[in-house]
Amino acid sequence: MTSVLLIYPYFRPSRDRSIFRFPPLGIAYLAAALQKNGYRVGVLDCTFLNREDALKRVVENGVDIVGIYVMVTMKDDATWFARNLRQCCKMLVAGGPLPSSDPVSFLDDFDLAVRGEGERTIVEIAQAYEGARSLESISGLAYRQNSQGAKADIVFTTPRLPEPDLDSIAFPARELLPNEQYIRQGRQKFGKATTSIITTRGCPFNCEFCSNAVFGVSYRQRSPKNVVDEMEQALALGYDRVHFADDVFTLRKDRLLGIIDEIKSRGLRFEWECLSRVDSMDPETARLMRDAGCDRVFFGIESANESVLKIMRKNITVEKARRAVEIARRAGIKSGAFFILGYPGDTETTILETVKFASSLPLDYLSFTMPYPIPGTALFERVKQQITRNWNPMNSLLSEHTLTFQSDFSEGKLKFAILKGKIQFRARKKLGRAGFFLARPFEFASNLVFRLLK
Repeated sequence: MTSVLLIYPYFRPSRDRSIFRFPPLGIAYLAAALQKNGYRVGVLDCTFLNREDALKRVVENGVDIVGIYVMVTMKDDATWFARNLRQCCKMLVAGGPLPSSDPVSFLDDFDLAVRGEGERTIVEIAQAYEGARSLESISGLAYRQNSQGAKADIVFTTPRLPEPDLDSIAFPARELLPNEQYIRQGRQKFGKATTSIITTRGCPFNCEFCSNAVFGVSYRQRSPKNVVDEMEQALALGYDRVHFADDVFTLRKDRLLGIIDEIKSRGLRFEWECLSRVDSMDPETARLMRDAGCDRVFFGIESANESVLKIMRKNITVEKARRAVEIARRAGIKSGAFFILGYPGDTETTILETVKFASSLPLDYLSFTMPYPIPGTALFERVKQQITRNWNPMNSLLSEHTLTFQSDFSEGKLKFAILKGKIQFRARKKLGRAGFFLARPFEFASNLVFRLLK
């Protein structure tokens, strides 16, 4: 019987500060699809491993097909795996967001690159490996026609259509993931262990910087019953809370209320958090979410300047952003927000506006980042001639961010702005009203320093 190993090539740095470390559901969905079709499948989540131990485990498995999940932040590690497994693995497959948007860049090291959703594709790849079908007949693939390296013709099969019925997809094979380690880490670091659930696929919005390479611009949703069925399975593994990883969990109010009703009708009591848009939060929705256990909601605000928001295609306003955070606060829900500093179109003044606005909000969590032009996004197309290097995580005390393209601002200047924003936010968060007054001298002085930096 054909055996498959699916790898999540993320190696957690020693100074990892992220609050978003959850079991990888992408490869768990693929594993479930393979299991459903009778294949022997294993999962290697590298989050709690080092490179050498992870490679040793793969080599010792001796599997036929190795599939590796790749996003921008994992490309170097994914490629390292592929190059070290070339001699012992019969078929190497790259899948995930980056191969979906930039498949050709993987074909020197992988046999196949999967474009789009992978549940059906990975099963069909296994069937092709066994000789039951041809690669040409499989939608959503890119590969070289023969083994002549870069000179070989590249084949793109027909695009894989999105799965219309999400309820028909098997729940992710969570039992193959290192749940005990995630639970232990979550409780040690945050007091509670959180796992994620994906209840929709796709996003109807068109933010310039956002990659929708796998799910596309379509928007598909699971039924409330199907969602809560999986939720019960996930919590039964020992997790305390749930992170809804949908791009906009609150987008359809009727469906959101259906999930809330399903949670209540089953008598489930647990805490959860989700991602939202500032224009999909109203007082009634926030109150019902809090009554059903929601304790935190995250908003992608990105900028405090209306002109920059238009460039980003966010289709929101600064006033809506402030109002959404206030609505959540009044309902007893903590808020988190994401902002991008140094976006094309930003000036020194707009960056300082964003830092001031972000650090003034009554937030529980605040993230500043630099813009990342991901292949396949409109931002990438706009600055692709200015890209100077790949994203490379910095294991630094101050910032893990890297400026990957020629910007109007230096990396050092943007890192200073990020640090400045963090200091202002933490001072105001910890000291309350007094923090606003105590932070003002720092804000004034740091504004001057920021403008002087090159």
